[in-house]
Amino acid sequence: MKILLFGMNGQVGWELQRSLAPLGELVALDFDSPGPLGADFTRPDSLAATVRAVAPQVIVNAAAHTAVDQAEGEPDIARAINAAAPAVLAREAVAAGAMLVHYSTDYVFDGSGNQPWREDAPTKPLNAYGQTKVEGEQAIRNSGCRHLILRTSWLYSARGGNFARTMLRLATERDKLEVIDDQVGAPTGADLLADVTAHALRGVFANPELAGTYHAVAGGATSWHGYARHVIEFARLAGRPIRVQAQDIAPVASSAFPTPAQRPLNSRLDTRKLKQAFGLTLPDWQTGVERMLREVLA
Repeated sequence: MKILLFGMNGQVGWELQRSLAPLGELVALDFDSPGPLGADFTRPDSLAATVRAVAPQVIVNAAAHTAVDQAEGEPDIARAINAAAPAVLAREAVAAGAMLVHYSTDYVFDGSGNQPWREDAPTKPLNAYGQTKVEGEQAIRNSGCRHLILRTSWLYSARGGNFARTMLRLATERDKLEVIDDQVGAPTGADLLADVTAHALRGVFANPELAGTYHAVAGGATSWHGYARHVIEFARLAGRPIRVQAQDIAPVASSAFPTPAQRPLNSRLDTRKLKQAFGLTLPDWQTGVERMLREVLA
């Protein structure tokens, strides 16, 4: 099996290089990859030549415009990367008889209510980022290509900056913190999502009827406030010089930190379909966060 991976240097793309390697020959690219193969998602039409040159059996798209607030000011760029580029990849997947794996987000929903969102729930994004991700999903489905669309949320990795690192830094600098408590989701490791991708790919090749859209997040749910407290207390127990006390991490509403893009309050995703289809167990979010913290704090 030959696999063409776009977005190799992103959080998910980095982990996918590890998880997909045992499945076959892997060609991994990013927008600045040297050589003749193009991977510039701001020029979607240029991607077609790359797919044709590689002739993969699987195309994995881990590239995306994920700067949510920035997307409000540059919706055309976000749309090119998140919608037009996946449309080109889907068209080329049809022509090549290839399968397309694509990642989407909890931001396709409006965040109302308090029940986990099912895959078939109506989409109603609150911001430009979410709207362009919906358009990308629709383009893939409308193309008729064989596909896996994996929606995830609150993604993190030990590589690069993340929410946990920010909280750890602030906890060593300040005596008090305010953290949003009215947005709820499941912090999900890029390593977990990459492993789920590999398992799901094998499952779909064994049973093509399993292709489609799935929610892929860690188990359980928490608020950003709960996430921050868990990170800070873990670091304290690990002997780190934490100044802020647990009772001084104050829960606040999203309105305390206004942003250009509105965020959904309820980002819970129902993963029953994924677990049943592929026989998977998704560990609680604390498991992955603590594993990441051990690496960050080492």
